[in-house]
Amino acid sequence: MPEVLREPTFLILTALAREPMHGYGLITEVATLSEGRLALRPGTLYGALDRLGDDGLVATDREEIVDGRLRRYYRLTDRGETVLRAETERMRLNVQAASQRLRAREQATGTRFAGGVA
Repeated sequence: MPEVLREPTFLILTALAREPMHGYGLITEVATLSEGRLALRPGTLYGALDRLGDDGLVATDREEIVDGRLRRYYRLTDRGETVLRAETERMRLNVQAASQRLRAREQATGTRFAGGVA
């Protein structure tokens, strides 16, 4: 059975799909991707990055010193991309099924589905 990702994990992997990012950049990108619904705290983010690293889904891309502090960049691994693609497809199929059922309900009851999804 494919791995089902929790929303924070899905959004972290999604943020890294475009380019390597450092911690603060990830916190900001996850907030943007979730339209402000999800605000990661640094401790939560770095705990998730450690777990994702242990699972082989993300890896350290590079490190640099900025204003005397270490800034570590993370990247999506090939395995991380595979997991993200599988989860994206699983979610797409679920949205498609729900949208079809809601459209059928609209037709049967005369109510209007306000979702606009799929």
